[in-house]
Amino acid sequence: MKKNNPIKIKYDLEADVLSWELSQKAKIDHATEMENVVVHFSKENTPILVEVLLASKLFKKSEEKIKEANKGLVFSR
Repeated sequence: MKKNNPIKIKYDLEADVLSWELSQKAKIDHATEMENVVVHFSKENTPILVEVLLASKLFKKSEEKIKEANKGLVFSR
């Protein structure tokens, strides 16, 4: 039976980086950076690690967008 490879998620407060480790076994060969997101790949181009740089800014923007989207919404039971 094949064992699940759990995704590890961690946040480094000092560096302000949120990361998802998709594989603990594969080795990183190269990376691509898209604005504040860095994706590390294996030789086979399989994503291994995803990092969000300046993560607190991303979440602050997301929180503001959610609040903005919820303005004017009426919730009823």
